[in-house]
Amino acid sequence: MTATPDTPTAIDENDSQPAIVASAAQPADSRNAQQILEDIFGYSEFRSGQAEVIDHTINGKDVLVLLPTGGGKSLCYQIPAMVRDGTGIVVSPLISLMQDQVEQLREAGVKAAYLNSSLDQDDYQATVQRLQEGHYDIIYVSPERLLQRYFLNMLAQTKIALFAVDEAHCVSHWGHDFRQDYRSLGQLKQRFPDIPVIGLTATADTTTEQDIQVQLGLDNPLVYKGSFDRPNIRYRVMAKYKPFEQIVTYIRQQDGSGIIYCNSRAKVDDLSAKLHRQGFKSAAYHAGMDADERAYVQRQFITDKIDVVVATVAFGMGINKSNVRYVVHHDVPRSIESYYQETGRAGRDGLPAEALLLFDEKDSARVKQWIDQGSMADRNAIELQKFAAMEAFAEAQTCRRQVLLNYFSQFSDTACGNCDICLDPPRPFDGLETAQKVLSCILRLQQQAATQYVIDVLRGKNLKRLQEAGHDKLSTWGIGKDQSDQYWHNIINQLIHRGYIRVDIASHAMLRLTEAARPVLKGEIGVELATPRLEIKADKPAKTALKNYDKALFARLKHLRKVLAQENDVPPFVIFNDATLAEMAASKPTDKQSLLAVSGVGLTKLERYGVPFLQLINDYLERDDE
Repeated sequence: MTATPDTPTAIDENDSQPAIVASAAQPADSRNAQQILEDIFGYSEFRSGQAEVIDHTINGKDVLVLLPTGGGKSLCYQIPAMVRDGTGIVVSPLISLMQDQVEQLREAGVKAAYLNSSLDQDDYQATVQRLQEGHYDIIYVSPERLLQRYFLNMLAQTKIALFAVDEAHCVSHWGHDFRQDYRSLGQLKQRFPDIPVIGLTATADTTTEQDIQVQLGLDNPLVYKGSFDRPNIRYRVMAKYKPFEQIVTYIRQQDGSGIIYCNSRAKVDDLSAKLHRQGFKSAAYHAGMDADERAYVQRQFITDKIDVVVATVAFGMGINKSNVRYVVHHDVPRSIESYYQETGRAGRDGLPAEALLLFDEKDSARVKQWIDQGSMADRNAIELQKFAAMEAFAEAQTCRRQVLLNYFSQFSDTACGNCDICLDPPRPFDGLETAQKVLSCILRLQQQAATQYVIDVLRGKNLKRLQEAGHDKLSTWGIGKDQSDQYWHNIINQLIHRGYIRVDIASHAMLRLTEAARPVLKGEIGVELATPRLEIKADKPAKTALKNYDKALFARLKHLRKVLAQENDVPPFVIFNDATLAEMAASKPTDKQSLLAVSGVGLTKLERYGVPFLQLINDYLERDDE
């Protein structure tokens, strides 16, 4: 493939794929990429774009890969590392992520290891020794350790197949998760100019994408942009009213594991404790806990001993669990990138999953205030711009997936059919009188009341604090008693969004009228509002559903997987993920050859686990025949 020196070669998975022209490269071993895909990882064909990226890397060229979480990024460097001569060095930001990746690779029969602070001195030295001897296909390492002088000098004496920079958006000042340690990774290309570098990320806008190339010093890279669409994830937004009750109701509708994100450690601890008291198998996770505690919670979660983790964004990149069925945002994230990455933890196995955001305009006002208080003016401006896009997503009255994809420049004019807007479209109504009730109530309270107090007056509640203030004598007292608290909360949020009300965070979130409210109060202009959605409808099937499969057999396969996972001390999904079990339950393989044809079953896993799974399926079929 040729391109001008100043312009990176780019392909989009919606375009026709240009051919990769082979060039001089390090000698490959006897295995080729297709064989490794089938024999080691158990897949018969590459996903869109993977073959081009892998060929390019095998041929010694730099690559930048933008693929969604669960989109197959790991194979883009794992397979070239196994084909090329030497060891693939993978830069990863979190110890837990390294450990999960290595565990899965070893289960598949790959020679993999990690070098981080969790190893004692003897294990660390032994791993370094084996690295120098060329024992490993892949080594995971943190950027801090990689960039130490002695480590770089050691690598200079070691046969290196490639460098892979995972979570590459961390290198860019424009990225949502900028990390100073990543900033110096550009020296890899300076010190090892002949070794290919592959950057990988699930979240990067155009500016961040270009900056990654500059910061990593990529040499005329192939830029592969896969689709950012995760069609199996259903996106929902609900007005945040009584978040704990909303979350409890929601979780009880779900089947499987979930993550709940909160924006503070105190909120994480409080919500996790409340859920535990309600009988949920839940645990907290945040940076205020010690490393052993966090590791324990994560291990319990990935081994299916905990169903719900309540976490701050500290739980972001550290989770590598394929069967998370839902992600809830208790608080609005600060950027579309953060939201996309966090919701991307759901449904990595390709099966139906959901993302629920509880949205409150007061939360938005607080986030803006926090951003404004930042010490770097340039960075503040970037973050405010990113948060404005997040607000637009939460407040959208059109297909949410379109809003999300358009942000990443993947423009779509077709509604997805699998978000709350598509499944339950907003029903507009003439909201002038409704708006006047709210605005008039705020005015009569002299613009000195927060949302709930305004609602209490509108609904005519017999509360001591209202009576003591004489507010039960106001003309607006009780004029909204025919609707619920949640209804009025939603209406107030809509009026804030339309610019008639603002939240004064500096004065205890008091509601203030804007100049735009004046003509509404006078009836000089019309106001169109959307009928509030007051509950989540759980009765509509997901757009992406499992194929027909035997649910009784699937349940037995899951139980067997759990038993084997406990015996081998690995997470259940590391043995086989839910999608693989569902395919087994659909095709019912009865011998090794037909089991090997199931997606996700490779030679190593067939050897380790094939016999018990085939025995269970054959026994099940025999009982069926009786």
